[in-house]
Amino acid sequence: MQHIVYVASPESQQIHVWHMDCHGALTLLQVMDTPGQGQPMAIHPANTHLYIGVRPDFGVISYRIDEQALLTKAGMAPLPGSPTQLTTNFQGTMLYCVSYTGNCLSVSPINTQGVVNAPQQTIQGLTSCHSANVDTTNQWLWVPCLHEDRIRLYMISESGYLSPFNPAALESTPGTGPRHMTFHPSGNYAYVINELSGTVNVIAINAINSNPRIVQTADMLARSISDTRWAADIHITPDGRWLYCCDRISSVISRFEISENGSALTLLGAQETETQPRGFNIDSQGRFLVAAGQKSHHIAVYAIDRRHGGLTPLARYMVGKGPMWVSILAKQQELAFYPDSSSRD
Repeated sequence: MQHIVYVASPESQQIHVWHMDCHGALTLLQVMDTPGQGQPMAIHPANTHLYIGVRPDFGVISYRIDEQALLTKAGMAPLPGSPTQLTTNFQGTMLYCVSYTGNCLSVSPINTQGVVNAPQQTIQGLTSCHSANVDTTNQWLWVPCLHEDRIRLYMISESGYLSPFNPAALESTPGTGPRHMTFHPSGNYAYVINELSGTVNVIAINAINSNPRIVQTADMLARSISDTRWAADIHITPDGRWLYCCDRISSVISRFEISENGSALTLLGAQETETQPRGFNIDSQGRFLVAAGQKSHHIAVYAIDRRHGGLTPLARYMVGKGPMWVSILAKQQELAFYPDSSSRD
């Protein structure tokens, strides 16, 4: 299994493309300049295209991914607000984009060539919506709205368009600020990171004839680390054993052990990382974690210990200015590539 790491750096308007070997070492393949400040990224389910939201001219760029995992611009489409996060449905026929400042959620068709078109559905009035998350059944879209302290819920139709679910939202504790989320592989539980309180909500979503409900709220940091919280990103290993969260004030990545059925979290510790870690990601085999330091202008690679979930630092690499998004592509075939100069230090 080959992995390609894409890192978006909006301040320098770049995407760095890296090849990751079986030991977690990175080799720089390409630096792609973006027409604007590129922030959120998403990869098409077929691994054929990379999408990135840009500003100040609000839009989404479609890049074709070739056999060497290099990027070529294939199109650009407008968006109704500054893009904060992107995701697609499982079929890769729709792109969902939330705008935190625009307070809206847009639905953009993806054509048969893998290129995103202009939005065909826009839902307004979602105060400070921060992410759009397709559940493991491809039937629900979950949209955490930070300053509403709740998660809006939508049903995904067969065509990919959205309609409100009943109930329309899952309420969170006031002042917590739900931001990003991920799902247990079983599909029975979801995990939401709360930006303002530095906590993680565990949500049960498997109960028959019962609405989603919060069953645990876990603190992601020991009080000895920091009393001030500015949580950002959350990811789970593919086997559902370990959950990781990052905090930008203390510049750490916290790790949780997940109970066997996914219903409970146990905080195990925190790993110091790059300054102001805005985003990170995990490879498809759960072996490596790549974190981006928005203020250090570097990414760091960690090996994940499968026995206890610990992170072992492997190397750090210079990228563009203000890196804040990491996407990792898995490729089955061996890559024949021509590396650029690596920036390892």
